[in-house]
Amino acid sequence: MTDQVLQDQIAYYRARAGEYDEWFYRVGRYDWGAERNAQWFAEVETVYQALRSVGKIGSALELAVGTGNFTKELAAIAEHVTALDASEEVMAINRDKVKSANITYKQADLFNWQPDAQYDLVFMSFWLSHVPPEKLDTFLETVRRATKVGGKVFMVDSLRDQTRTSTASNHADYDPESVYHTRKLNDGQEYTIVKVFYDEALVAKLAEHGFAATYHTSGDYFWWAVGVKE
Repeated sequence: MTDQVLQDQIAYYRARAGEYDEWFYRVGRYDWGAERNAQWFAEVETVYQALRSVGKIGSALELAVGTGNFTKELAAIAEHVTALDASEEVMAINRDKVKSANITYKQADLFNWQPDAQYDLVFMSFWLSHVPPEKLDTFLETVRRATKVGGKVFMVDSLRDQTRTSTASNHADYDPESVYHTRKLNDGQEYTIVKVFYDEALVAKLAEHGFAATYHTSGDYFWWAVGVKE
């Protein structure tokens, strides 16, 4: 079932490309009112500041770049960014939004992709949660091989939000017994995706793959982890 779901997940994000920023910018089905929206954006800024604190670097690799909400931050701190995503549709939005000459975009299915270079920073936002648990070790090994010794990995993703305001108003609650979840587009089309909520136990998992890491939370909505390859 997993491989079928992963193909459905790719199809979902391709179809959702034009809607994705409604989630990030709290529009339409994702608008939970002024107070909750303000908290969301404050927590986004907290994560941005954490990424900016990495400082200036040479090369960055961004996995599952999406529509560019973090790509623009990476382009500001890195001399060059290699940006990968399985969806041409989201990369087109990313290019138009970020408009940076120091980014190289490449289409890639991250479950089949293998690195051909090493980077000072490997970054991913809202991607690790879409990696099935049975594929996590293989994926993190790929990340390890893509990172220079002394280089960093930076991950940001969703907390299991107890207020239920991080997702669309017409989405069902996450089933704690399953990593498979149904997601809807604005037109009602439904897809199955993987959604895993990683907690501080991720630090030990990263250590297994050669990263000395720390885990942080912004409040209700996001976690981030930063690791150095030893």
